[in-house]
Amino acid sequence: MDNISRRSLISAGLGAGLVAALPGAAVATSIADDAGLRTDPFMLGIASGEPWADGFVIWTRLALDPLAEDGLGGMPSRQVPVAWEVAEDAAMRSVVARGIEHARIETAHSVHVELKGLKPGREYFYRFRSGRHISETGRTLTAPALHETPAALAMAFASCSQYEHGYFTAYQRLAQDHPDLVLHLGDYLYEYKKGSYVIGGGNPRDHQGPETSTLQGYRQRHAQYKADADLQAAHAIAPWLVVWDDHEVDNNWADEVPENTDGGQLNDTTERFRQRRAAAFQAYYENMPLRASSVPAGFDMKIYRTIQWGQLANFHMMDTRQYRDDQLAGDGWRKNVAERLAEDRTITGAEQEKWLLDGFRNSTQRWDILGQQVFFAERDRAQALEVDDVSMDGWDGYAASRRRITQGWLDAKVRNAVVLTGDVHRNWANDLKVDFKDPASPVVGSELVCTSITSTGNGTGSTTEPTMAWNPHLKFYNDNRGYVNTKITKDAMTADFRVLDYVTTPGSPVSTKASFRIQDGVPGLQA
Repeated sequence: MDNISRRSLISAGLGAGLVAALPGAAVATSIADDAGLRTDPFMLGIASGEPWADGFVIWTRLALDPLAEDGLGGMPSRQVPVAWEVAEDAAMRSVVARGIEHARIETAHSVHVELKGLKPGREYFYRFRSGRHISETGRTLTAPALHETPAALAMAFASCSQYEHGYFTAYQRLAQDHPDLVLHLGDYLYEYKKGSYVIGGGNPRDHQGPETSTLQGYRQRHAQYKADADLQAAHAIAPWLVVWDDHEVDNNWADEVPENTDGGQLNDTTERFRQRRAAAFQAYYENMPLRASSVPAGFDMKIYRTIQWGQLANFHMMDTRQYRDDQLAGDGWRKNVAERLAEDRTITGAEQEKWLLDGFRNSTQRWDILGQQVFFAERDRAQALEVDDVSMDGWDGYAASRRRITQGWLDAKVRNAVVLTGDVHRNWANDLKVDFKDPASPVVGSELVCTSITSTGNGTGSTTEPTMAWNPHLKFYNDNRGYVNTKITKDAMTADFRVLDYVTTPGSPVSTKASFRIQDGVPGLQA
């Protein structure tokens, strides 16, 4: 299908069980006829994610009043039966799986259905029903069989959508580009109270509620974002792979260390920040199409995992927040911080690092793609050789950790290593090296950095950045809002940097600012 309007695919909708793809269940589906909800409960849309060769997750969360202060969306204090079905066609005539789940108040009336037993490498459609109310219909896909190499994969990735800074038109344009897979690399939402993070000219939209620090606050904030029609369109068009960055919890948090200590924000002690983390993680799971393997355990939640796209690609989805050492010398840019080079510093933690290096060694795929959060390449603002001026929050603040990962893919003879990044609200395209200080050090991989959906507002459109002159591995820079489209084949990966003219009013057109190609077996970017 070329274009799928959000309501043209309408017509039946969740829980956390593994469900075989078996037709039938008519009796179970009929239970949902008596949901007792007078108005449409599908105000937060639908989503799918975690595609594997025989299934995926489908998701929805019921809400009658998304902005309710208690975070429960105005839903009754009881479980609500929800029917779901999966079909091979957008008209939902060829149903291959259906069933019933119960949306419970304990999980903010969200439900995750894990499908299995479907055919690999196929397009499917899904919808939900509660009483007389029917959700929109979503499109999703299964991954190819492990031994198969598909001809191509259309993958888009995005990050950083600050609701107050603009309209989510970029999500609508992404949906219209019709990807087969979407990666979201963090800062899906922002924790700030209304008006505390302001762009020039004033924020065009407002956050609801105080800074998020409690479970009800995170639930309310997720619901405010999910109620956005443009974001719903992007979720409905393709399966998503999601990871968080910092703002899903607290700006620049690191493991059990918050940005700053403030008793009013549950940050004044380690135990109170753990409570805040637990609340944020619970709400994140409730609102994302994640597998049951990511259900939080208190203030811990495992989101790093590998999704295999046949023999074409591995997507290693990473977590650079939960296990990192605290940032040095504050969270920002600092000069000559020798401790950043310490061999024992880590941004991934030992267990995740081992998982990733093992993944490299076991890979048989053509492309190994790291979906992660913060700037990977060295970005030194100081021109003088005897001075360095780098960000303590990115991989520059954890240089040995970066070297171990990079050397790891070289030692494993990974065929093509590509790092995908968000966080910095600008587009970048970079060559990667083991030693960025040595001009003779060979290029060993590529980094594609997507700008924000809205964060920091409209942008200047600039494509010049002074530090590129003495950082020759930094090949492209741009200050617009948008996302990145990629096409992955066995021969090459191409990337189109898609940008909007403005975000502070809705409806901007989209265009391609620059395109790059990474040739199979040839590390580095080609314009």
